[in-house]
This record gives sequence, structure tokens and C-alpha cells, in this order.
Amino acid sequence: MDRREFLEASTVLAAAALIPQPATSHLGSAMIGIQAGAVSFVDEGTDKVLDNLQELGAVNTLFLATFTYGRGIAGRQVPGQPLPDHGKQEYDTATFRGGNFATPHPQYYRNTSIKPEKAPDHGAYDVIADVLPAARRRRMNVICWFEDVLATDVPGFDKAREVPITGQASTFACHRNPNTRAFWLGLVEDYLRSYDVDGLMWGSERQGPLDNALTANHGGGGAGGRVGCFCQYCTAAARKEGVNVDRAKDGYMQLAKWADAIRAGHKPADGAFVTFWRLLVKYPEILAWEKLWNDALNDTYRDMYRLAHEIAPAKGIGWHVWHNNSFSPFYRAEQDYADFAKYSDFLKVVMYNFCGGERLAQYVRNVNRSLFADLTPAQTLAFTYDVQQYHDQPLEALAAAGLGADYVRRETKRAIAGAGPTLKIWPGIDIDIPDAATSKKTQPDDVSAAVKAAFDGGAHGVLLSRKYSEMRLANLRGAGRAIRDLKLA
Repeated sequence: MDRREFLEASTVLAAAALIPQPATSHLGSAMIGIQAGAVSFVDEGTDKVLDNLQELGAVNTLFLATFTYGRGIAGRQVPGQPLPDHGKQEYDTATFRGGNFATPHPQYYRNTSIKPEKAPDHGAYDVIADVLPAARRRRMNVICWFEDVLATDVPGFDKAREVPITGQASTFACHRNPNTRAFWLGLVEDYLRSYDVDGLMWGSERQGPLDNALTANHGGGGAGGRVGCFCQYCTAAARKEGVNVDRAKDGYMQLAKWADAIRAGHKPADGAFVTFWRLLVKYPEILAWEKLWNDALNDTYRDMYRLAHEIAPAKGIGWHVWHNNSFSPFYRAEQDYADFAKYSDFLKVVMYNFCGGERLAQYVRNVNRSLFADLTPAQTLAFTYDVQQYHDQPLEALAAAGLGADYVRRETKRAIAGAGPTLKIWPGIDIDIPDAATSKKTQPDDVSAAVKAAFDGGAHGVLLSRKYSEMRLANLRGAGRAIRDLKLA
């Protein structure tokens, strides 16, 4: 097929996807899902990909990466990491851009400054229009999977940015900014009205200003966002709640000085923790601003849930819960499963145990240079294990060994207990997520053990992650073997 024929076929498929098709839902039974991006279907062919997913992985639900500007869920393998044993054997560094991998319909984005760009990566190709009919023929469900990752050069993004306390230009959108909120709601409406998909999943791997000031995450210093937001909408919300904006800014500036001094090796005479607590007592506005930030994110969830159920009451919408939930007790405290149950049909709780060892070790190193500078790294890890209520490898072995399947079982049980009877919990199981050369690599038996541990913990399903384009087929087969051993397929 030449390029012109390919583009014409994509246009026909896009039109066909607008015609409602009968769907047989598997979401009431065990959901066996996988995240996959458009590039896999373009590179390998739709039927070939679906053959692999069903025959090897026993997959019954596709989570199509429909919107992102990031490589975490879209594009081929991350450059520099080993290419998997399927798909094109080359990186897409020169062609990856991101955006909406379906077809944006302008009428749903009238209330936002953010331009609904169609991803240019694959020309006119529409991943939902292509995959949905093929999935229907196989009695597979299709969920649109989109995330809070925008490119800073998207037209109109400048009117939605967070305003950090430093005054630097943020790479993140403010959850309270009406342009941001209207953009996410536009995607919800577009996907549900334009395509007969089975549901939606959205994720935001970000945290509030206090957690960011402490670098309480498993990434680099900027992971999860900066200290903010102090835009006009957030400061107006603060004043409405009776929070003194100037004192909040002063408190966060003092907190930044405290953090910088400790990271530079200048520990106060009273120690890191005591002086941190002294700042919280002196500036209760620090914690108040953390709550304001989380309120805006939770309001985003609520608005998306409300709109989705107005349009399609029988279809589910849920959220991707960031891996930091397993490491940081501060972030975990803000992920209230019982509260989620009021505005969620399901949660994909990330329980990536193979890359989890490396990530937990990095979290420990990060907080050991701020709040827990009074402790040794080993003591910080022991404290983390105790408060997070699971125990695994010692620090020196964590990255190479990863976290065991028991971590998946325990985290699943905890989520089920907190969520209540109506909220579905679908643990995210990692397969070949990129990590350091010396860190744990995914093996088929390990995948089988993790999948079985999730169901042993009471999971309603599992979601194989992050993206098919970085998975080795033997490891996908390991997941399928566990599903069949459990007689779930």
C-alpha cells in the first residue's frame, strides 16, 4: 500500500468508527488489559498485533494510547534501550511528536486555549478508527488511555501553565486553570461521542508543591512538577479558603532555602526533620497549599467522571495511580481509595515490581537528601518499608533484584480493602519497562508470578504496562500463561 492509499484507508476507517457498533463487554469479569500505542499497529499491522495480544497474553481489553506528548505510553522503544523482538528494529527519534493519535473534532475544544493537535507521527492514521472494528470482531474491549503530558510548544499552552514560586516557566499545566480543565473535558467528550469505545482512563503522574519541595519521588529533581501553582486561579481559590497567599509564598521560599542547605551538606544543629517540622508549625500555609493543589486535581477527576457519565452512563472511566504511591507515604496519603470510589469506576494502581526496585532505591536517595537527612539510607528504606507496609530487598540489592511478587499481592490487598465493594482495582504489571543496565530485567516466570499475585490479592483484572512496543514476546507469553493457569481465559 502506498502513502496515498494508506491515507485514504485511514479516512474511511475514521468515518466507519463513528457508526455505533454492538459491544460485548468483558469488564464485568476479569479484565486482562494491555497498553499499546499507535506505532505498534502501524509498524506490525493491526491483525498481527491483536493476534499476539490474544494468543500470547490472553488479553481481552486494549488500552489505546490516544493522547500524549510523552514516550512513556506512545512511540517505539525509548532510544538507547534494547529493541524488542517485534516491530520495526529502529528508533523513532526523528518522527516522534505526540498529540491526539485519533482524530480531534474541533467542536469539543471551543472553551480551551490549548490547540487539539492531531499527532503527526503517522500522517492521517487514526488509531481508534483502525483498531476498534478489528477489536470488535475479536470481542475485545477498547479503552482510550490518555495522560497529563503536554508539549510546551502546543499553541495555547502558555495560557494554561502552572506558575511556580520561582517564576520560571513551567512545563506543566495548572489543574485549576479553566483552559486545562476544558481541554481534558474536551477529550472526554470527543472520545465518547465520536467513537463507540468501552471506556476511558486518564493519568497524571504529578504531585503537590510540598512533596516536590522534598523531592519525595523516584525520579529526578523535576519529576512530579515544581513548587506551585501560584497563578491567578490558584491564588483566588486560596483567598476563598482563607489561606494567606503571601505567607504561603514566604513559607515555600523558606522551605526551599532549608532544602537547598541540606542538599549542600549544611545540616542544621537541630537536624533536618525537626527544622522541617518547625517550618510547618510556623507556616501552616505550606500544608494548606499542598491541599489546594490536590483539591484541583481531584476536582479534575470529578468533572471528567461527571461528564463521562452524562454522555455514556454505562461506560467506565478511571485513573492511573502513579508508582510514587508505593514509595512516598506523603503521596500515598493523598491517594484516598475510598474517596476515589465516589468518582471512579476503576483504578489502575501501578504495582511495577521489576523496575520497582530501582525506583524505590532512587526515592530513598532523594528523600535521604532532604527530610530524612538525619538517617542513613538503609534506615530511610527501613522506615519506608514500615510505613508503606511491605518489606523486600535491602538497599544494596534493590535495583538488581527488583521487588518480589509479594509486593504486588500486598499492594493489591491494601487497595481492595480501601476501595470498597464497587470500585474495580486493576494492578499495573510491568513488562520490560526501561531501566539501568544493571537493574532487574523482566523474565517470563516473574511476569507469571506477578499476575498470579495480583489475583491472589483480590484484583478484578490486571493491566500489562507500559506499552506493547517495548515488551518482549516471551514476557507477554508469561502473562498469558498465568491467566490460563488461573482459568481466566
